[in-house]
Formats: sequence, C-alpha cells, structure tokens
Amino acid sequence: MNHLAHVFLAPDSPEARVGSILGDFARGVDLAKLPELVQAGVRHHRAVDGFTDQHPEVLASKACFSRERRRFAGVALDILYDHYLLRHWQRFSHADRDTFVHNIYGELRNYEHLMPPSMVKVTRRMVGHDWFGAYEDFESIGYALDRVAGRIRFPNQFSGIIDEIRANDVELETRFLSFFPDLQTFAGDI
Repeated sequence: MNHLAHVFLAPDSPEARVGSILGDFARGVDLAKLPELVQAGVRHHRAVDGFTDQHPEVLASKACFSRERRRFAGVALDILYDHYLLRHWQRFSHADRDTFVHNIYGELRNYEHLMPPSMVKVTRRMVGHDWFGAYEDFESIGYALDRVAGRIRFPNQFSGIIDEIRANDVELETRFLSFFPDLQTFAGDI
C-alpha cells in the first residue's frame, strides 16, 4: 500500500499515522527510541504490507501486467490503490476526504521531530505538492510512476506503466474493490 492508504488504515492517533508512513523509511532508524504509538504505526504498516502482498486479488492484479513490467507491478499498484481509494472514498469512510487529507498534512508538519531526515524531505514534498490530491488524477499517477522509474538504479521497462494500467483499469479497479474491504477488516483487527 502507498502512503494515503497507510494513514487511512492506521490506528487513530497522529503518532501512529506518522509511524504508518515511517514504515517506508525505517531502515537505519532505532525504532526503540521512538514513542510506542509511532512504533505501533510501523508495525501496522508492516502487517498491512504483508497482508496486501499475499491477498489473492492483489496477486491477480499483478498478473495483469506484462512480463517486462510485472517486477514493478507492486509499486504501480501501491500508487494506483491510493487513486482508487480517493475515487471510492465514500464507500470506505464517512469522513470528508478533503478534511482528512488536510488533517494528515498538518500532522506530518507537526510531527517532523519524530521522522528521519529522508522522511522529512519526502513528507515536505508530499504536503507542498499535494500528492494525495494529485493521485486523484490518472495523468498524475502516470507522472508519479515515471518518476519512480527514473529513480530505479538499473535498466528497466517500468516507465510508461500507466499505459498498462489504463488498458486494465476496469479489472484492476474491480479487484481493488474486492480486496480493500478485506484489508480494512484486517487493519482494524491489528
């Protein structure tokens, strides 16, 4: 899952939501020195990722991608799932979507002291460029995925993966809508 889905599913505290993103930045971080709620958010992140990686609908979604791009299908799905979550927000939450996103951005600014420098750098860009809002737009997803492709340190076929997403959008969205309620239930029970 990507950042929006992680904070959406995280335990209901700012520290746990920060921890839910910190899960992607925890390498080299002494988690034991962080508050327990942040640690809980990191553990939650890891459990959500583990559940996601094994779910039959996610595995079937990865199979929609060409052999050349399947290696990166998980990365593409992470970002795409944030798009689908935004698209179907009212199906999964009674909270106002824009208010939720605004509050998350505020928490990220207010809790930078709990983040490693690499995470501070990313979350400042996330907030400054409204990544969550941008994920509502399909073209922005393509741009984000191409930026990820540009950061891969070896030759790859990842760039342009949005074309395969477009070609399989109906199936990918249907599979997400089947998968995400299972993930919500799992995440709520952690």
